[in-house]
Amino acid sequence: METDRHAHVLSGTGDEAARHYERALDALLFFRAEVADEAQAMVAASPDSAMAHVFGAYLGLLGTEEKEAAEARRSFGVFRGAVDLPGLTPHEKMHTAAAEAWLDGDMLRAGEILGEISTEFPRDALALAVGHQIDFFTGDAQRLRDRIGGALSAWDGDDPHFGPLLGMYAFGLEEAGHYGQAEEIGLRAVERHPRDVWGIHAVVHTYEMRGLFGEGIRYLDARTEDWAEGNYLSVHNAWHYALYALEAGSVERVLGVYDSMLHNETSQPVAMELLDASALLWRLLLADIEVEPRWAALAQAWAGREDGAYYAFNDVHAVMAYAGAGRLSDAERLVKHREQWLDRSGPAVSNHAMTRDRHPGVPRAHRLPATTVRPCGRIARPDSLPPQLLRRQPRPARRRPAHAGGGSHPFGPARPGAHLAQRTHQPASHLPLQLAGPCPAGRAAR
Repeated sequence: METDRHAHVLSGTGDEAARHYERALDALLFFRAEVADEAQAMVAASPDSAMAHVFGAYLGLLGTEEKEAAEARRSFGVFRGAVDLPGLTPHEKMHTAAAEAWLDGDMLRAGEILGEISTEFPRDALALAVGHQIDFFTGDAQRLRDRIGGALSAWDGDDPHFGPLLGMYAFGLEEAGHYGQAEEIGLRAVERHPRDVWGIHAVVHTYEMRGLFGEGIRYLDARTEDWAEGNYLSVHNAWHYALYALEAGSVERVLGVYDSMLHNETSQPVAMELLDASALLWRLLLADIEVEPRWAALAQAWAGREDGAYYAFNDVHAVMAYAGAGRLSDAERLVKHREQWLDRSGPAVSNHAMTRDRHPGVPRAHRLPATTVRPCGRIARPDSLPPQLLRRQPRPARRRPAHAGGGSHPFGPARPGAHLAQRTHQPASHLPLQLAGPCPAGRAAR
């Protein structure tokens, strides 16, 4: 009977499929593109493997992509209809239940079950990694810290997965406000694995939250080759770079990062990346910096997705793009649809509460169009960026499996929508903006 490297039984899994599982898990922990191919190869090698189907279900969910989640739900349903559930191990049954809960829309319950797995099987890196991302999506700072922190004592420091777990723990510490300790542990994680982009991301957060913008730019510049290509978090870490540049007053750098890495004509309409693009343009809009025609292209990318009600955080960033592009009817149409969906859905679906009142769904989106502006000014040129960031980095056409992340920070203090939400919802008289309309006569270009 095959097991993974930490002695968890892999029922119905042959030797070849077990090797694919280990490679898929490594790729997941380091946000590498081959995770999808390895997961598919595991199913192909052992179609009856429970953990192969569980892994595939998680991948279909981690990108917050409605259509991919629907396909994962269909595929997992076929597996559940054929599997001998009593023949699975308790560990596999728990993973099956967690995947099933999330596929049914109950992200919070899935996170709870994964927490139970981590308590009973603390060296299950898959349960820890997926649970960590759920805590990320739901904005649970305490669980981001404690889910990983509570399992670390069971791990050998020489284990190859210990490094990425340190990176996760560093991020949890940062989100819980322990910035100094988070920086120290994040640096240790990156020292072990220089391409641990989640560890790099954790360190970047600690600088941002302490206002160390110059230090953040220097850190990312020094490690550009480690984070800027070949992984699913490159766009999101580039977004952090742009935030540092904006705080430093370098609009040229900000627009250069946007055009080279966040969104351009080669970009795929991936939710996790569109989130970052919307969040950055909205900050520039609030600062009265001209960004056209970027809004129009971004709004069209969101519109082409034709998303239903799946994840409220995606919705509010789509509304930002519509409002920025002057497509107010599209913004209002999305909000109206979500209001109607709330009447039809129930509280068992985690997105119901997110859309209703807990997070930036309908209440927040309702107020965005009222603050739409047409800033005046010139578009700055990206002539001060490091050469590595000026080149458009190739990246896979498939969606990122985690916010991946590359995504965005749903509800933590340094998320794409944080801080700017408060400014967006101030009375118009308190905003440093001109409301929608032509530029005032005689206004000088920036």
